[in-house]
Formats: sequence, structure tokens, C-alpha cells
Amino acid sequence: MAVIAVTKERRAGETRVAATPETAKKLAAAGFEVVVEAGAGAGASFADADYQAAGASIAKSAKDAVAKADLLFKVRAPEADEIKALKPGAFVAALLNPYNEKATVEALAKAGASAFAMEFIPRITRAQVMDALSSQANLAGYRAVIEAAEAYGRALPMMMTPAGTIAPAKVFVMGVGVAGLQAIATARRLGAVVTATDVRPATKEQVESLGAKFVAVEDEEFKAAETAAGYAKEMSKEYQAKQAELISGHIAKQDIVITTALIPGRPAPKLVSAAQVASMKSGSVIVDLAVEQGGNVDGAKLGEVAVTANGVKIMGVANLPGRIAADASSLYARNLLAFAELFRNKEGQFAPDLEDEILKAALVTHGGAVVHPQLTA
Repeated sequence: MAVIAVTKERRAGETRVAATPETAKKLAAAGFEVVVEAGAGAGASFADADYQAAGASIAKSAKDAVAKADLLFKVRAPEADEIKALKPGAFVAALLNPYNEKATVEALAKAGASAFAMEFIPRITRAQVMDALSSQANLAGYRAVIEAAEAYGRALPMMMTPAGTIAPAKVFVMGVGVAGLQAIATARRLGAVVTATDVRPATKEQVESLGAKFVAVEDEEFKAAETAAGYAKEMSKEYQAKQAELISGHIAKQDIVITTALIPGRPAPKLVSAAQVASMKSGSVIVDLAVEQGGNVDGAKLGEVAVTANGVKIMGVANLPGRIAADASSLYARNLLAFAELFRNKEGQFAPDLEDEILKAALVTHGGAVVHPQLTA
């Protein structure tokens, strides 16, 4: 019987866990032996007893959990002691952050592990249930609005009282991917007046379907600014200047700005300049979801709330999904549950086919080497 190990996350501030009692039970029912390190689920409010009731066994340490594991499930990349404890040829699945944690990727290769980066799960229909980036970005977008609302210090919806009317907050979302769409939806549910922008014309309809207003210079160049594959084209300098002028005027009127733009393998693009921050009124809030990749906002600092001279709060909150650890863990664990099915053949035996298009796309290390083309180029 193949063994799946789940260990405690050791990164500072990481509250999530790679399996829940629900997924442990389903993994056991599928024929896996599940071993969970003691206390692994504590940050997400999952007790060891709940894992045991689900059919998992509890190991006293990470070393004990990993020693016999055929497959190690993690949220973040494994630490050096966990890698050292892996048996030869073991498989690892985690959010490896492979572009930035190259030393860890190399250590996994050196240890002979076959490691999969959940970030590299392909965006195909068959793999949607395994798409960890989307499941976590969805929650990050939600939590960004909650964090902003708390920091804002005023009500978000319009309120009409005998003492007078409170105007609704104005929320501007920059970047309409998974996180941005959830931020729009959440801010709308809380009663804010929401606007959003993105470089892809197709997102206009998505924004408007959520009851928000799309903000962009919608000229002929913009209408043709998307490839057949759905990617944004590089815009002319003339267009960029017109768009920047429009956005600058818009930002100055906003109470809350949420930025969500990320580019895989590259620093996050700068969307909000120091001058634009300075144009906002005192008490305004900016939440930078890209702060862990360098940030979209001038002045954003990882793990800090920076308050500018004009009283604007720039929030560089790390690991937003980890602030709703139970739900984030549940979704991520279900991503891994679906991923685990790829490691079994039709007879139910542990026999991963590394030529499977999903496994092949996510495979980072194998046979003692780093094998992913984006990491070896």
C-alpha cells in the first residue's frame, strides 16, 4: 500500500495544511496509507484525533512521517530536514515557488525526489479540480477586501440614518484574474461602489457581470489587445500614456485600491506609483496582493502596513489565504486529493505515468536533476 505523508508547515506565518480529515478519509478509501505529523492541522483547527478518526495514523515527527512516504504532500516547499528524510525515489507535491526557491528545487533533485510544483498545473479542463493557484487566489481576493474594510475604518455600504447619509466606499480593483474577480464580488456584497481595470478586453464583460464598472481607454487598439490564446498584447507607448492618465485620475478619487497583478517567473509589475499614492486622500487603503513577488505598489512592504505622509495605508499582508486557514486548507487539500488520483493506474496500483500531460507539466525534478524547461532554460 502506497504511503502519503503530510507534515506540519514550518514557514513563519503558514497556518495551512496539505490534507484535512475529509481528504485523509478519501485518500484512505482510495487505497493509500495516510500518515500525518502530530499537530500538522492545528493552525487550521484540525485536531490529530480528527485525522485518526478519518483513518490516518499520527507520526510524532516530520522524520517519522516522511521516512516511509511514497508521496509527500506539503503546502510550502519541504524544509531541509524533510528533504533529507525522504526515501530515494519519493514523490513530492507542493507549492514549491520554484522560480524563487531554486536552492530547494536543487536540493530535491539532489535527494533523488520527483517533485511537482502545484503552480505548474496546466490550465486545462481536466486539471481544473487540481488548480491550486486558482483555489488560493480566490480566497486571497476575498480576504483582501476584508483586510481593507477593517483598515479603512469607515462603513463600505451606503447607510441612510435619521442623523444623515453615509456615502458608500469607492473600491478600485486592478487586475481581473481569479483574485480580482473575487475581490470585486466581495466588495459589491459589502455594498461598495466598485470599479476595475485590466489589460485584457475580455474581462470587461466579467467585471460588468458582477455589477462593477470597467475602467479603461476603450479605443480601437484596446479592442485588439488580446491574442487568440487569450493573452494580453503589449500596448503602444501612446496608449499606455492615455491609460496611465485615466487611471491616475481615477485612483485619486478612490477609498480602497486592491492590486492583484502577477507574472509567473518575473517580479510583479508596478501598477501604482508613489505620485498616485500621494494623490489619494488621508484614510484611504491600498492592499497589494503581489507584495510577495515584489509588489504592484510603490512603497508596499512585505508583512507591513506602511502609512504614507498623506495618511494612506499600504497593506503588504503576506499569505492572505492563510488568514482563513480552514477554508484555504480544505480547497488546497481537495486539489491534492484529485492530483493523487494521477498516481494510480487503472488497477488502483501506485504507478504514476510521468507522460501524463498534467504530471509532465508539473514535474520539476526527476532522476536527480531539475527537469522543468522553464527552470533549465
